[in-house]
Amino acid sequence: MIGVPEAFARSTVAREGEPGAAWIADLPGIVEELLGSWECVPDGPVMHGGVGVIVPVRRGTGGTAVLKVSFPHPGNVHEPDAFTAWGGRGAVLLHEREDERFAMLLERVRPSTLAEVEDGDEVVAVAGRISRRLAVPAPSGLPRLREQAGAWEEQLRKDAGELTHTLPRHVVDAAVATVRELGRVQPDLLIHGDLHARNILRADREPWLAVDPKGYAGDPAYDGGTLLKSRAPALLEADDLRRAVRRTLDVYVEAAEVDRERARRWAQFHAVQAAFWGRRHGFRVARGGSPLVRITAFADQLAELLT
Repeated sequence: MIGVPEAFARSTVAREGEPGAAWIADLPGIVEELLGSWECVPDGPVMHGGVGVIVPVRRGTGGTAVLKVSFPHPGNVHEPDAFTAWGGRGAVLLHEREDERFAMLLERVRPSTLAEVEDGDEVVAVAGRISRRLAVPAPSGLPRLREQAGAWEEQLRKDAGELTHTLPRHVVDAAVATVRELGRVQPDLLIHGDLHARNILRADREPWLAVDPKGYAGDPAYDGGTLLKSRAPALLEADDLRRAVRRTLDVYVEAAEVDRERARRWAQFHAVQAAFWGRRHGFRVARGGSPLVRITAFADQLAELLT
């Protein structure tokens, strides 16, 4: 049986509590059963992301793949639906799925990600091109982002009223306006939903392929905001933040072929959300102390720049 990576087990139990511990205990057996069902044998060390393990395998029919098993969570439900709709267009191929166990057999790609590319323009351009290719008509049954608009607005107003923050009122109002004007009526296109450089991997069939989608139906420009927010570490090092943000937007919208104003507004909305989220929950890379203060202050600055 496989060994569950210790760091993954710890983080899962810390996040999910007793259900996470029970799932970790069952995980080796789940993987073993799936390997048998899909006639695969392990072909490399077990890897992991934030919510699932990745087991490189060799298929009985020939060729390689990876077995991915994720912790059962509503956010992971529609990942295989997205892969099915794309059929390998800009994303890894789905070979098999076992929805009850949140498991998939996927095309194997290389372990290096777009985040390892040093040229910032190339990172943003590749992500934009991937986003453009993923924007296909969304199948029925996928969650529509427009259905989240009411909850978004309610949370923005709650955070603005309850949290101690330095965001000017017009910055928060701009985010609320985006929810009202763009969030409630969106295109019925399939989008990644969590587009950032670590979710785009080098491949052989194509130069780059996307992984770990949320599988939402909505505005492709929404993914531009997700990407720009994820570029925070690089933008923090910029000599001229305003110029760097403008450049990032320009490169992205050209590659993704989306409206620049929509991308800017979604990015501003994401920045305001992040500024409030950091104050309530911290970030994965900064739970407290001076790192959290620094990243939260950056989110505030980015939100103002984008307003």
